[in-house]
Amino acid sequence: MKSTFLAGLAVSLPLFAYAQAPSAPSEDSRTFTISDFEQFAPRNALDMVERIPGFSIRQADEDQRGFGQADENVLINGQRISSKSTSARDALARIPAQNVEKIELVDGATLDVPGLSGQVANITAKANGVSGTWTYRQRYRENLEPALDWFDISANGQTGTLGWTIGIESEPNRGTASGRENVLDGMGNLTEFRQETGRFLADQVGLNGSLNWTPNNGHIANLNAEYNLWEPEQKENSFVFAPDGTPIRETLFTSYEQEWNSEISGDYEFGLGVGRLKLIGLQRNEHSPTRSQFFGADLDGQNVINQVFEREVDESESILRGEYSWAGANGSDWQVSLEGALNTLDSEAQIFRSMSLESIAPVGPRDRVSVEEKRAEAFITHGRSLTPDVRLQVSLGAEQSEIMSDGPNGQTQTFTRPKGSASLAWDVSEQLTLNASVEREVGQLNFFDFVSNVDLNAGNNQTGNLNIVPDQRWIFSLEAERDFGSWGAITAEVFYNDIEDLIDQVPIGTGQGPGNLETASRYGLDFEGTLRLDNFGFKGAQVEYEGFFQDTFLDDPLTGVERDFNESTIHWYMLQFRHDIPGTDWAWGINYETFQDAPTFRRDARIQFEQTNGFAWGFIEHKNIFGMTGTIFLANLLDADERLERLVFTPDRTGQLSRVEDRNRNFGNILTLRLKGSF
Repeated sequence: MKSTFLAGLAVSLPLFAYAQAPSAPSEDSRTFTISDFEQFAPRNALDMVERIPGFSIRQADEDQRGFGQADENVLINGQRISSKSTSARDALARIPAQNVEKIELVDGATLDVPGLSGQVANITAKANGVSGTWTYRQRYRENLEPALDWFDISANGQTGTLGWTIGIESEPNRGTASGRENVLDGMGNLTEFRQETGRFLADQVGLNGSLNWTPNNGHIANLNAEYNLWEPEQKENSFVFAPDGTPIRETLFTSYEQEWNSEISGDYEFGLGVGRLKLIGLQRNEHSPTRSQFFGADLDGQNVINQVFEREVDESESILRGEYSWAGANGSDWQVSLEGALNTLDSEAQIFRSMSLESIAPVGPRDRVSVEEKRAEAFITHGRSLTPDVRLQVSLGAEQSEIMSDGPNGQTQTFTRPKGSASLAWDVSEQLTLNASVEREVGQLNFFDFVSNVDLNAGNNQTGNLNIVPDQRWIFSLEAERDFGSWGAITAEVFYNDIEDLIDQVPIGTGQGPGNLETASRYGLDFEGTLRLDNFGFKGAQVEYEGFFQDTFLDDPLTGVERDFNESTIHWYMLQFRHDIPGTDWAWGINYETFQDAPTFRRDARIQFEQTNGFAWGFIEHKNIFGMTGTIFLANLLDADERLERLVFTPDRTGQLSRVEDRNRNFGNILTLRLKGSF
């Protein structure tokens, strides 16, 4: 939710060269062409979709449970994105703006795509010869070497009935923050303080490609592949002082990972009988060796602590899915689908420890855990018009899952879960649409919840839990979309979730880890909109705004007191002002966002993170530098700090406050230069 300017974008593949599939229906839609975005000089389809008033791209969860029902609100040539690693933003950024014929904003319930509700953007695009998009960035931060190798380039083309896409991306991540941490006893007396500096460096490189075949017989085939390297490195140095300022100790924490991941996916669609059959397959693999080390000693060389934690994890996901769709009477549509999936995780971990600078020795045997889930689901979906202005879509199904774990106390669990949804779209008028939906959803498991983890730096160790099952929830939502014409547009949604088996932190033995809670709930409001300022006489200016507010409820498994979900967002909002100066190629703007998160509740601690002052950034842009768009961003205009307060209790949160750690770090200004174009 908190997608700040600082957040990096995931590296993934272009989904497909543009398939000539039947596009979404244009009835009751708002249609846009490149001329509607002329003032922004878009270079790719993403630049266009991001400027649709009152619409924002709903990002899919990469860890979603299989393919299942659609959740991203973007279609390309009427088709879902048949990949889990490629986001809608990734796919759109690789389509040159000149290849976009039109963008239709339609009601999800009017489509024959199960699970879609609310506003959906369908992009109709065609490849013309060889074309592509590219972006190059440089980023400069205080106390860090600049990031100069930040780029992405994607080329696509069409030869007869065969389309292709190939791309490469490099995204270095750089971060640093420094400041003071005060440590107090339970009475508020200062016992020590620390001067700390943290650095985060990561290199991410990805290769991607795809093929698309659209012969004249109506068949459609897509093949996608990608390979990524992800190598993050973290370092935190801390100098410890007595209350009077006497230096007494130094600690150093380092960690790094050398991950590779790959995905190959494809789909094949063809006419069969009265309908069309679509077959989808996906294989994902990830290899993640990590190593962290904590070293500390008094300045006189006494009280040495030397600890190392090593872990190597291999993950895989295999999915096969079939969908058969056909048109019914009176404009109705039907679909039946079957999906099978196999998810695995294999983990080996070892702790090493020494009380000296000498070579470290292993502590106990290696911790080995394997987890495997076999899952199958079946659905039937039906959509029809109840009146000329009201459309209904109903989807009913169930899944069966078997989870097998091999390790200490390994076991096998089997369960069946009902799933489904119903959505109703009502075109109240040409300017107002209401969408109501109810859904029974089964959450995805994070297999790392089965595996114990050691946090050498903060001490937030976690005990793996082999008894975890996916959560289940009823989701109720009502969304309103209002088009104000030349004034802009707004979309707002209210929602309520009734949840069973929510996964949250629970006591496990003398420690803690993830576990299922019997009941929980949440409700909230999500909205986004655009206000154009031309009618106020401020030509070429507009304000985009987004907000999210929610309240969450569960009974704390330790204290029994009602509280928020761990680290859940309480509120978040963002304002973006942009002015495209009429009669020129210049634009400028300023943006602001802020958030509040619920605390993290551990067995013996309550941890609260916040970003003081919110986060602000501004930009200046020229939209025609020899046919390219150049932008200068300056971020952290309000000199925001990151504050972390950790309250530690003895023996746990039912006891007395024994220690307070109050940390404040500043991460300085951030300068980014960006140049992008298409060919």
